[in-house]
Amino acid sequence: MLLEQSRIRQARTHLSIQIPLALSKTALYNTYDNSPKVQQIVERLGESNPLKMHLDGLLGSAVSFIIRALFKKSERPFLIVLNDKEEAAYYLNDLEQMIGEQDVLFYPGSYRRPYQIEDTDNANVLLRAEVLNRINSRKKPAVIVSYPEALFEKVVTRKDLDKNTLKVSVGDKISIDFINEVLFEYEFKRVDFITEPGEFSVRGGIVDVFSFSNDNPYRIEFFGNEVDSIRSFDVGTQLSIEIQKKITIIPNVENKVFQENRESFLDYISEKTVIFIQNTEDLLSQLDKQFSRAEEAFEKLSKDIKHATPDQLFLNQRTFIKRALDFSIVELSSKPIFKIAEKFEFHMQPQPSFNKQFDLLLNNLNENHFNGYKNYLFCSNENQAKRFHDIFETLDEANSENIRKQYN
Repeated sequence: MLLEQSRIRQARTHLSIQIPLALSKTALYNTYDNSPKVQQIVERLGESNPLKMHLDGLLGSAVSFIIRALFKKSERPFLIVLNDKEEAAYYLNDLEQMIGEQDVLFYPGSYRRPYQIEDTDNANVLLRAEVLNRINSRKKPAVIVSYPEALFEKVVTRKDLDKNTLKVSVGDKISIDFINEVLFEYEFKRVDFITEPGEFSVRGGIVDVFSFSNDNPYRIEFFGNEVDSIRSFDVGTQLSIEIQKKITIIPNVENKVFQENRESFLDYISEKTVIFIQNTEDLLSQLDKQFSRAEEAFEKLSKDIKHATPDQLFLNQRTFIKRALDFSIVELSSKPIFKIAEKFEFHMQPQPSFNKQFDLLLNNLNENHFNGYKNYLFCSNENQAKRFHDIFETLDEANSENIRKQYN
């Protein structure tokens, strides 16, 4: 009987040990930050010459944790190229939570189809301009998340962007008439009340302008011919959001006005940028596929009007590879394309599917524990964590009761 009670207590102890509680993300961050492999990768990235590396075996959000750790330790700009827009959005959400929205930027495609200007997505144009402005302003490094269709489009050159960027600071001696003239030159539309990028309004000594480089419009107040104050504001409520000391006003950089001088996005970013590619083979295939579509669309255009050629506006596989060789590249797929200088293997397994069967989840956690693994269970809020805890306690009691009946 004592032996049976001992077995019951032992069974309860094993189960109780495995009941997960809500943990801070810091615990998992530290696990990756202190990983010897992460430190080795950081050391290699610190070398002066660009190199090509292969990280094999990373699954799911482990990619995001690795990128976060490397970004924090290396302090270099990162470009993350995912397979498509949906996957890019998934990792964008991960990285924004881990690194912070200020240092994670999304770089989408602006056109749904090549040479179809009416198919331009204004929201995406805004995001693209925001990224270009961040790079051009030489602020601290950021993580840029993108995908093949976005890199396929060439961008306005740094020189042309500088030439077509209006910088305004508090205390500047400029007239409202000057700003009015510049904005018309940038093809901004003057309206009574602004609602979207590319619009501006003038009321007395106040100029409201919605730049393509910011999510919210700016309100510039003048005292005579001097800029007295600048603040961003909400379009819907008209309430101020943040006081600004200086701003940059950028036109639609995807507009045909800027078609003459364009370059690859890889020409635009710093050569210190580390490029992470989820699937290089697919990326190269997508670039050539998109370029073929652009050539077909170009052939159908009217010959009476001069249009920029596909190679002036878009990127193909050959030009991408030629330029990418100048960067440090980290390939994440199982089959690397570039000549790899070093490979790092991560031995990970996908999370089993439990289909809301908590007893299977608890058994899996127990099995991991007995095999020497540490379990982490992350929840979106405290209520969810408490719910998990209550469920596991109920299962623990039920299992213990079953064991007790087994020995009685």
